[in-house]
Amino acid sequence: MRTIIVGTRQSQLALTQTGQVIDDLTRICEENHLPYRFEIRKIVTKGDQILDVTLSKVGGKGLFVKEIEQAMLDKEIDMAVHSMKDMPAWLPDGLINGAVPRRADVRDAVISRHENLTSLADLPVGAKVGTSSLRRASQLKALRPDFQIESLRGNIDSRLRKLETEGFDAIILASAGLQRMGWSDRISYFLPADVCIPAVGQGALGIECREEDKEVRELLALYNDPATALTVQAERRFLGELNGGCQIPIGAFAELSFDQENTGQAPELTLTGMVGSPDGSKILKETIKGTDPERLGKEVADKLMAQGAGDILAEIRR
Repeated sequence: MRTIIVGTRQSQLALTQTGQVIDDLTRICEENHLPYRFEIRKIVTKGDQILDVTLSKVGGKGLFVKEIEQAMLDKEIDMAVHSMKDMPAWLPDGLINGAVPRRADVRDAVISRHENLTSLADLPVGAKVGTSSLRRASQLKALRPDFQIESLRGNIDSRLRKLETEGFDAIILASAGLQRMGWSDRISYFLPADVCIPAVGQGALGIECREEDKEVRELLALYNDPATALTVQAERRFLGELNGGCQIPIGAFAELSFDQENTGQAPELTLTGMVGSPDGSKILKETIKGTDPERLGKEVADKLMAQGAGDILAEIRR
């Protein structure tokens, strides 16, 4: 019986979704008579340590994964459960995404102190809105220039508390995290994915492992959801082409559709990419369809670069 050590951040959400993954993998092991058991190893990342400044000012990539990846390379852990939106587009040599399980809700959620909220228009003029994401801030300011957008860092439970204690009219969180925690009842309104383009990989998990670990790779292959993996692959290629991360206002969302009359054909992907200025004064979007996720991600990135995305990103990085 091999014990597979699973690395994770130590937040309540990270531990909850890691526990859910381990339950799924345990069931797969039982169904396939595989001799594995699992043990959780909590790891503190740089992103967890620095909570008093915005993500955009912390800078760098992999703020929530680098220490976990190093532990995997050092063979202190065997695999790791990440929120896919936290993962850099390119992984270190020797590590791979072994599985992308079925995706949860991709949308952003509005949690508000105001009752009967049915759209952003229902929030008062000059509403104070909290978010840790430049991507959300950019799109919100484009929709409602009057909003006072303020940085909101911390774990999901501490952000919910700040809604009550720090005078926010609303805060914006990923709906997938709230749903995994069983807190869907806190959601006042879902932001449609075509109104607020989600983060790359939002709603999906990435199960990372060592490329050389054949046993873990074969196990994770049984857990991978091919449809989710394809859509996330297109989004991540888009992100990689723009050299983006959580400190840049970039979003992407891919959807998969099958030709019902000819199921022998490759499924078609529709990818929408977005780059925006932090103040929301300029939002660039492009939507393209295709069957090759890598090519599609590059094509959408190239189209946005031709529209001036490079100038926006260069200015932000300066």
